[in-house]
Amino acid sequence: MELAAGFPTTTRDDWRTLAAEVLRRSGVEAAGPEEALSSQTYDGVTLAPLYDAGDLPAAAPGVPGEPPYVRGARATTGWDVRQRHAVPDPEAVLADLENGVTSLWLVTGEGAIPPAALPGVLKDVYLDLAPVALEHRDRACGSAHALLALAEERGTPPRGTLGVSALWEGSDGAAAVALAARCAAEFPGLRAVTVDATPYHDAGGSDAEELGCSIARGVAELRALTGGGLSVEQALGQIEFRYAATDDQFATVAKLRAARRLWARVAEVCGAPGHGGQRQHAVTSSAMMTRRDPWVNMLRTTVACFAAGVGGADAVTVQPFDACLGLPGAFSRRIARNTQSLLLEESGVGRVIDPAGGSWYVERRTADLAERAWAWFQEIEAAGGLPAAAPLVSARLAATRERRARDVAHRRFPITGVSEFPDVAEKPVPAEPAPAEPSVSAEGLPRIRYAEEFEALRDLADARPERPKVFLATIGPVAAHTARASFAANLFQAGGLAVETAGPGADPEQIATAFAVSGSTVACLCSSDRLYAEHAEAVAAALRRAGAHTVWLAGKGEYTGVDAYLYAGCDALAVLRTTFDDLEVAR
Repeated sequence: MELAAGFPTTTRDDWRTLAAEVLRRSGVEAAGPEEALSSQTYDGVTLAPLYDAGDLPAAAPGVPGEPPYVRGARATTGWDVRQRHAVPDPEAVLADLENGVTSLWLVTGEGAIPPAALPGVLKDVYLDLAPVALEHRDRACGSAHALLALAEERGTPPRGTLGVSALWEGSDGAAAVALAARCAAEFPGLRAVTVDATPYHDAGGSDAEELGCSIARGVAELRALTGGGLSVEQALGQIEFRYAATDDQFATVAKLRAARRLWARVAEVCGAPGHGGQRQHAVTSSAMMTRRDPWVNMLRTTVACFAAGVGGADAVTVQPFDACLGLPGAFSRRIARNTQSLLLEESGVGRVIDPAGGSWYVERRTADLAERAWAWFQEIEAAGGLPAAAPLVSARLAATRERRARDVAHRRFPITGVSEFPDVAEKPVPAEPAPAEPSVSAEGLPRIRYAEEFEALRDLADARPERPKVFLATIGPVAAHTARASFAANLFQAGGLAVETAGPGADPEQIATAFAVSGSTVACLCSSDRLYAEHAEAVAAALRRAGAHTVWLAGKGEYTGVDAYLYAGCDALAVLRTTFDDLEVAR
């Protein structure tokens, strides 16, 4: 008996008819439901409101563990829980490993863990059980040699990734090739090279840009490794890729799946199709993290971790929620590792291979993203490959960064707790000072966070002896002004400004008196369009007489006495900067 036997058959045209009628009643004018309800990513991929079997790509995703590896490089479940450490703290390392963490990510070099400190940091770590992934800030192989020496001294074969690059200039690049050759010959559980794509993401790049750059860099590493004497198969086996996982869960799932397809294509072209299973380390995005209302970061990293697991990452790092405030403490590290434990053990995400596989939406999005990433990779190759194409990459990332910044400013790219629903009265989260993270990556790319500009305004407001205030001139009963007053309050508070409300009433003089008592010099009218037509100009005139330097209006229109307007999609950052300037001038 078929499950859907009792239901009538429906088609896409049936959906179009119903959706068009709902849109018509809502006053939306468009050529069709798809046009009205679709959106585009920064890569130009159209996200449709509805998908069916006709949207599946022509190229099959294969099966887990086999080319093209879209459904996973290995036919296994679960992932490696990897915690990051950037200071020499053996107690913190041991606490992580005793409470759910299965591998370590150690940042070494200047301002981080000195190579000489590695034996102390790893003194209680079984190197044959807990893989170690190294990151080098100084672009030297010192910590890699230190790890191998420690393993040799203990007589245990190390596992993990040495994190070096064959593209480093001078003897370090040659040393990296030698390390890769040694790993290939002596240590089957150890890889030498890491292709870190997170700098492209942290510079504001899109998903396809991050993928295309990673593949270009991976190909450059392959050339250097094979040029140093490794076979193609050996070189492919020496590379691990690191990608950013964001709170856009479907984008992250598609990105990791597309990355494996792209690298499988590279291996196929190189004549080693059975060796193109990409090893992936996903780390929750630094760019999406916020200093303000950092507790929300727990939610962001949970979604990102879920997406990384569903997307098939081999290892996942959840950044502590206070990572951009200072040195993560024991509590935040515990929450970070327990996030992964909950998803793996309680939610059961790690019990299924490629749970998104077969989804019409996910398969289509994976294919579209892979197509655009491959085109971008080809552009880089045509420009000489990496690192020769660095100027092209920098310019492309800058253009995407500016587009995203405009969306953040206009709140089309909302940031909860910062640009939306801010808590002006939040108490600072205490954190120990941490070694400064470089503001520029080794590739010369800037490191940005999406919330930075709003947070800078919050800092400016907090630094004032008395918090700057905007008066909301609410007109009419509560039911008439609540929606726009809430909208205006949310916008002004995103810049750290306090708001004071007039309350219900339409008498211009009473509103002006309340404004004068508030001590503010900036006011914003809040009400319905009907009441604006009756009272807006009179209230604005009364506010001017009471000393208002600037009068805003929440909504659109043309009213005498109103300087500018607030509405959904306006440049919120420009509004806040103008308001700060007006409050400063009027002091």
